[in-house]
Amino acid sequence: DEGPQVPTIDLKEIDSENENVRERCREELKKAAVDWGVMHLVNHGISDELMDRVRKAGKAFFDLPIEQKEKYANDQASGKIQGYGSKLANNASGQLEWEDYFFHLVYPEDKRDLSIWPQTPADYIEATAEYAKELRALATKVLRVLSLGLGLEEGRLEKEVGGLEELLLQMKINYYPLCPQPELALGVEAHTDVSALTFILHNMVPGLQLFYEGKWVTAKCVPNSIIMHIGDTIEILSNGKYKSILHRGMVNKEKVRISWAVFCEPPKEKIILK
Repeated sequence: DEGPQVPTIDLKEIDSENENVRERCREELKKAAVDWGVMHLVNHGISDELMDRVRKAGKAFFDLPIEQKEKYANDQASGKIQGYGSKLANNASGQLEWEDYFFHLVYPEDKRDLSIWPQTPADYIEATAEYAKELRALATKVLRVLSLGLGLEEGRLEKEVGGLEELLLQMKINYYPLCPQPELALGVEAHTDVSALTFILHNMVPGLQLFYEGKWVTAKCVPNSIIMHIGDTIEILSNGKYKSILHRGMVNKEKVRISWAVFCEPPKEKIILK
């Protein structure tokens, strides 16, 4: 409750007919991208009902018996990175990373491999596909504002990261089980995202921490919001104007934490980051 708070940006007026109202909304978004590189988005245009369906379907998958989840197991060694996996490994600081996850490409539609999407629960495919499509439209809106904020034409940043045809949306559902000794573990160790943008949905259990002005800040849970990170790709393309903030995930001994992260990434051959 004390100290800096991750900004909440209301997108309701992002395309308002009233120029002053529209510009005020866009300025707030740009300021948060410059100062923090992370924000809670509200009134983002994705219905509460659809977000609830995505949350229910993801949770139902992780509630399945282990042998059913294992049918979708990935195989990092052979390069099969999509599917179900588990991390229980010491990180650089000697803490355990404590999470299960499910990772798969969700957009563009023609690049998806539905054979590895969970068949159970029944709503998983439909809810996730619809959510990905709506997030893709939200990414366009955000990239338009960020592009104008750099003094470029509104479509430029999106074009640079692959445009409608090639920008990839990869979803990683992170499931952090109850942890008896949370001080000995982390959900995910400190990192920045290599994506252009990352959108995160969560189950209202806090755990995301941001490294801001030399201190770790815990993000509050804002109802019906989607958290958005600026990724390394946009930081580099903007010459460091927009920030890709260092962040980590904490675990909890009272509550299971689940987050749905969607990474909007240019295809590997589209852009070389140095």
